[in-house]
Amino acid sequence: MYAQVIVDVAHSEVDKIFEYSCPDDVKVGCRVKVPFGSRTLDGFVVGLSRTTDYPPEKVKSISSVFDELPALVPECFSLMERISSRFKVPKAVALRLFLPSEMRRGAVREIYKKYAKLGDMSVPISKTAKKQAEILEFLKDKPEYDYTRLCESFGRAAVNALEAKGAIVCERRRVMRDPFKGDEKTEPAKTLTPAQSAAVESVESVNKRVHLLHGVTGSGKTEIYLQLIAREIAKGKTAIFLVPEISLTPQMLAQLRARFKGEAAIMHSGLSAGERFDEWWRLRSGEAKIAIGARSAVFAPLENLGVIIVDEEHDASYQSETAPRYSTAEIARMRAEYNDCKLVLGSATPSVESFRLAREGVYNLISLPDRINARPLPEMIIADMRKEARRGNGSIFSLALREELDAALSAGNQAIIFLNRRGYSQKVVCRDCGYVAKCEQCDVTLTYHSEENCLKCHYCGNRYRMLPACPECGGMHIRYAGTGTQKIVSELTELFPSARIIRMDNDTVSGKDGHYKILSKFGKKEADILVGTQMIAKGHDFPSVTLVGVLDADMSLHFEDYRSGERTFQLITQVSGRSGRAEESGKVVLQTYCPENYILRYAVNYDYYGFYENEVRLRKATFYPPFALIVRVMATGTDKDLTVSALKGVFTEIDGLRQRDPAEFLFLNRMSSPVKKIQGKYRYQVLARLKSDVHLKEIYETAAKYTGKDVLVYVEENPSNLS
Repeated sequence: MYAQVIVDVAHSEVDKIFEYSCPDDVKVGCRVKVPFGSRTLDGFVVGLSRTTDYPPEKVKSISSVFDELPALVPECFSLMERISSRFKVPKAVALRLFLPSEMRRGAVREIYKKYAKLGDMSVPISKTAKKQAEILEFLKDKPEYDYTRLCESFGRAAVNALEAKGAIVCERRRVMRDPFKGDEKTEPAKTLTPAQSAAVESVESVNKRVHLLHGVTGSGKTEIYLQLIAREIAKGKTAIFLVPEISLTPQMLAQLRARFKGEAAIMHSGLSAGERFDEWWRLRSGEAKIAIGARSAVFAPLENLGVIIVDEEHDASYQSETAPRYSTAEIARMRAEYNDCKLVLGSATPSVESFRLAREGVYNLISLPDRINARPLPEMIIADMRKEARRGNGSIFSLALREELDAALSAGNQAIIFLNRRGYSQKVVCRDCGYVAKCEQCDVTLTYHSEENCLKCHYCGNRYRMLPACPECGGMHIRYAGTGTQKIVSELTELFPSARIIRMDNDTVSGKDGHYKILSKFGKKEADILVGTQMIAKGHDFPSVTLVGVLDADMSLHFEDYRSGERTFQLITQVSGRSGRAEESGKVVLQTYCPENYILRYAVNYDYYGFYENEVRLRKATFYPPFALIVRVMATGTDKDLTVSALKGVFTEIDGLRQRDPAEFLFLNRMSSPVKKIQGKYRYQVLARLKSDVHLKEIYETAAKYTGKDVLVYVEENPSNLS
């Protein structure tokens, strides 16, 4: 038997099929070790044949086989071809997406345990073998017991002697590492409202691949998802449920496990390597039938998919920032086509691109304009911070927010304070000369963290000692500019000394259950105010929250990004939706320096349709997505001259395309990236705005041509972050 193997090397020179002889029990999809030149490499079996075109004596043999059950399902190879062709990456890079990284490196293995139980009780035991008699007495009322602990208690010799006689039977079994141990609730399916029932039936009956569920916050989208999953599981199919933030996976997993027990498995980077490995295998073996996770869960090793759900489909975190730079929704569509199943995109604030496709009939549009039981959306109050300053209020908090906080706390309710920034202050500035502390490895300002009294870079993680004096002029007048979550907590503690305040951002969350612990504490009303960044803005359901405060509501409006208005509208709508989700009505205080901005006016009135119509007209007039394609080609490397040289070569070739087909190019230029350096690597870019994707393949091929060991060149389509 001969195996066609792709070696696990991310290089175009070895991006081909290699043939090896193999035993008859090797299966397509198995991971193998193969001799490759002077080395032994990992590989993937992508095909088998009885014959070979090469002289058999020259065909090397597979060194070893990792899997009895193939790790890769047949669908992986179909997607491998599409992803490799689409994003111009080696096939090995595409296949890596389907496997946990530690699994590929062989850094994690299964855990097996040995268990002992009573066997043939008629076996005679010597009167002098007291330990053996004690073991039999100990096991008498136990179905089985851990072999290792039994040996520790009674001695290995006695245990082994009983096993040899057949008085006890020992069995070695695989043990799965459960990332979320503990008592699990049982939750029956809820009775759907007429609107929810109509939504479920629409997904089931409308003959379209993709369905856009546009429902306001609190309209019951989650229950619709759960009932769609239940229907597919009942048919013997499987499901993928994607959420944008790791912070949402434990909460959503708890709901799935309450409904579906052990059929749900979690996939996200917060798990230990062993937990990730075991959850992955539960899905691959068919023990678990529902994958829940963030972006990478779209590659879950499930067969016979019945439905794929992408919750908060608009979220930028669904865009991969490492090769291949895929859109999760695009991969989900590929899987839905392969499995002939439904893809459901859900959001209170769909992306402009998705909503346009739904309005044009490409997607099935399902609307849920009201909250469950017709609960009102929270009242929005705009606090003009310019007026606050003129009144002499130099605090972070407007008078309106302080009054509403006082009222909420006095009534025994909870509040959320949202700021899209962490740390104590945004930057450290010398008042004498204007020096701003920056990271040595990245072209970004450092953020002051008061709890550790240090400066941190939020791009590379480097830490620096707090400055005793200005390194430029020696001045002692160092001040903090801007506001971070630490500073908010500090000021809230002064204003409301009896309030219990917790903070949730990347500095306070650690470990696989870090998010869950904070959210669980807040959900149990062990805290009165939750202060946090984007990870608290969506998906969470806290019945006692009646107030949300949004600080710097207009901050994201000023980013140099065509999506800045859309992102601001989405963020405000999402975080506002955390308020008033139970019996009591909710309020939201938006603090802004631009109260007259039209985006805020749409947000205050929850007018998504008005926002969409305005935004889509603007983009059509200015030729921005979805009416054009923005392509960024980034060159990055530690050697500035080599990086610039690669970028120039890329630009010259793309400019050649423009000269041959000028009508397709709306814009083309080369420049430094806004963030010129990250982790010691220089960053230069070519930006192009194209009428269509007709030249996209050639641009990808050009980028691949200039990528080498010293310079990485990659392509981004409609990048979610232009910094």
